[in-house]
Amino acid sequence: MNKGIWFLTFIIIFGCSSDDVATEIIDAGGEEQTPKETPVQNSVIPCENGFAGIYPCSGYDLVAHFALDVFSTNEANDIWGWTDTETGKEYAILGLANGTAFIDISDAENPIYLGKLPTATASSSWRDVKVFENYAYVVSEANNHGVQIFNLKKLRNLNNGPQTFTSDGRYTNLGNAHNIVINEDSGFAYPVGTARNDQFNGGVHFLNLQNPIAPTLSGGWGLNGYTHDAQVITYNGADTRYVGSEIFVGANEDLVVVVDVSDKNAPVTLATLSYPNVSYTHQGWFTEDHRYFILGDELDEVNVGFKTRTFIFDMEDLENPVLHHTYSGSTAAIDHNGYVIGDEFFLANYTAGVRVLDITDIANKNVTEKAFFDTYPSNDNTQFAGVWSVYPYFESGKIIVSDINNGFFIIQKSN
Repeated sequence: MNKGIWFLTFIIIFGCSSDDVATEIIDAGGEEQTPKETPVQNSVIPCENGFAGIYPCSGYDLVAHFALDVFSTNEANDIWGWTDTETGKEYAILGLANGTAFIDISDAENPIYLGKLPTATASSSWRDVKVFENYAYVVSEANNHGVQIFNLKKLRNLNNGPQTFTSDGRYTNLGNAHNIVINEDSGFAYPVGTARNDQFNGGVHFLNLQNPIAPTLSGGWGLNGYTHDAQVITYNGADTRYVGSEIFVGANEDLVVVVDVSDKNAPVTLATLSYPNVSYTHQGWFTEDHRYFILGDELDEVNVGFKTRTFIFDMEDLENPVLHHTYSGSTAAIDHNGYVIGDEFFLANYTAGVRVLDITDIANKNVTEKAFFDTYPSNDNTQFAGVWSVYPYFESGKIIVSDINNGFFIIQKSN
């Protein structure tokens, strides 16, 4: 797809309307099947002299790769992971233009494509997935898509695949949604980026997951309009007034919003904040001590010409956050999704691949790039191509990566 058209669609699609209909429970049915192994690059390619095969790298090896044609799609988007606590197996959940793919990565050098959950309505370049307990929750910008709910335990003991899956439930009291956030501590899901003319102005819906296949609406918030992405945490940081509270930090296109959503009937806005040269406030993630919030602006590289900019806000006072530091990357590539684990920040940096930032000394404004793996070797240009997202949370240390153009990757830290 022409990336200029892709970007124009990106701007227009936010305005899609949604129809409110009832929650639908769908019986998955079908017999258990076992998937066939799909041809894949299946031996570790070490990062040597700056390359792992054709891929520029530093500090990370290539473990496995599936191209898009494996999944019968023309684009990939979001990615998340699930670990089966009963079996210990690890699974990748990959968003596609036409559905959601499930991949057993327990044997990382020989991943197995288990099958696809087709989109609920139409294809879309935007699909997002998160996990609560043993269920995956999938949203899309596709019109009237709602929230697909998939019981991940169905991935156990499959044969004769890859297969086409069906949903176990579908929440349809919203139409399209750009993203979905889940606070696993509270058991609430938070779809964001819905229709701008809905009851919450395209802000956030509060979905109670007590019955995981039939979520119920417990309210919402949209005082500052459309929320593109967010993180919701049970707060345990330096601001003692809010320890134990459920805190929502939203990326609202031209500002960051901090909201106490503990009382679903009466959310309280704690702060709104901006930063220099705002273009499109996109997505952010807390450090593990909840002291700092690391944020990306998706369009400042496009509109202003910066190299990759990453903003770090000091959240010691949730009612008065301040911009602490601005990190500049080494390329002009656009930043997308970023996630913290320990003292590292994993940044999906579109054409520049996955960049790993050392945030050990973030308090003293010392943030440096320590490693990278570039799944898009053609260039590091300022364009919407390459890595969409990265998931770094498997206990095994496997890192899974989604590339819009080049599919699914598993990488691991070099020995």
